[in-house]
Amino acid sequence: MYDTHDENYDDFELAERLNKSQQKRDIAELHELARKLAKMDTILLEKMELPKDLLKALADIQVMKHAAEKRQYKLIVKILRQNDTESFLETVSDLDAKKEAQDKNFHRTERWRDRLIADGHDAITEFMANYPQADAGQIRQLVRNANKEILQNKPHKSSRLLFKLLRDIICY
Repeated sequence: MYDTHDENYDDFELAERLNKSQQKRDIAELHELARKLAKMDTILLEKMELPKDLLKALADIQVMKHAAEKRQYKLIVKILRQNDTESFLETVSDLDAKKEAQDKNFHRTERWRDRLIADGHDAITEFMANYPQADAGQIRQLVRNANKEILQNKPHKSSRLLFKLLRDIICY
C-alpha cells in the first residue's frame, strides 16, 4: 500500500488564482482601451507618456489590414498587461467626458438655432430670458436673414452665422 500522507502537507499554501471569467473581463477591458488608444491622435498619445513599444505598436496599427490588425491588438493588450493602465484609463475617460460635453453643447446649440429660425419672436424671447448677455438685435437680424435665405433657396450663410453666435453665447 501507498502512504498518501505527506509530512510537509501542513506547510503547504494554496496558490491564489484569479477567476478565469474575471481574467477574460480584464482582457476585454484592456482590448477596449487598446481600441480607444488606436483611434487617438499620435500627438495626444505622445503627451500621455506611453511606453515606447506601446507607442510604436499603436502607430503600426494605423496602416494594417484586418487580420494583421487583429494580431496587433493582441500585442497591444499584452503590452498593456505588463504596464500600469490606471493612468491610461483615467486619461481616456477624461477625454471621453470632454467629448461628450462638447457633443451636448453642440446639439443644444443646434436645437436653439433651429427653434429660433422656426418659431421666431417667441423663441428669441425665451432665449434672451435664458441668456441675458446675448445681443437680441443681432440674433433677430440673423433669424430674419436665415428665413429669407430659406424662402429664396439661397445658401444658409445666416444660419451658420447664427449657429456660431449661439455657440459662443451658450458654451462660454
